[in-house]
Amino acid sequence: MSANISVDRNLFRRVPKLLRGWVLPVLLVVLWWAAVRFGWSSSPFLVSIGSVWRRAVEQATSGALWDGLSASLWRDLAGFAIGASAGLLFGAALGLSRLFENLVGPSFHTLKQISLFAWIPLLSVWFGLGDAAKVAFLSLAAFFPVVLNTFEGIRSVPGDLVEVARVLRFSRWQLFTRVVLPSASPSIFAGVHLALIYAWLATLGAEYLLVSGKGIGNTMIDGRDHFWMDLVIFGVIVVGLVGFTLNWIATRIENRLLAWRGRSVAGF
Repeated sequence: MSANISVDRNLFRRVPKLLRGWVLPVLLVVLWWAAVRFGWSSSPFLVSIGSVWRRAVEQATSGALWDGLSASLWRDLAGFAIGASAGLLFGAALGLSRLFENLVGPSFHTLKQISLFAWIPLLSVWFGLGDAAKVAFLSLAAFFPVVLNTFEGIRSVPGDLVEVARVLRFSRWQLFTRVVLPSASPSIFAGVHLALIYAWLATLGAEYLLVSGKGIGNTMIDGRDHFWMDLVIFGVIVVGLVGFTLNWIATRIENRLLAWRGRSVAGF
């Protein structure tokens, strides 16, 4: 038994690292092809890979894909920028000031318990059903993880470092920029990373619940309403690829900006 496991591990290690992540998607595509080819399901909604491919080509060549994708990405990035910026400032104030935490902390911790989608009725009344309401919704999705991670990062700064800074007579600004911010930056970047993912997920939710204008979510709703399952599956694939790309970009930026962590550990 152990010999078989060892053989399987060696076989897996021979697959190039970049290709290992494609193993599961390829298996799912093969399973999908086999289900259609051999008629394992009688559902008319199980469309073929070729049908989805033809729909993808039609969407790309007609420009509908780029119109919807650009509209969704614009909302996503606008909401992320607003929510993450506000979250950084609010989280820093919460972490640095006991007075501010005592004044607004209880209210914040109460508001964060409210489901994100519960804000939709209020936002639609305040901002209508257009882009303003969607961007406000995405800002909320990005705001909370950044606040929580910034707060936790600042509060977890080792006390020894703060004492050393005080012995060296650091000013408050020096203490923040040279001790607190570098020490809290891994947690802050983790929050920003989460906010980027949440904002993209919320983009689809906003387009589903605030149905107006263009967007990938609206494209999928159009496909669902007309029973065009190839369009729905194509939309799901696009959403997954965009999410993967955003996560990859965020990981690369985070690794680059926090590369000093690895050097510190190695140096120590």
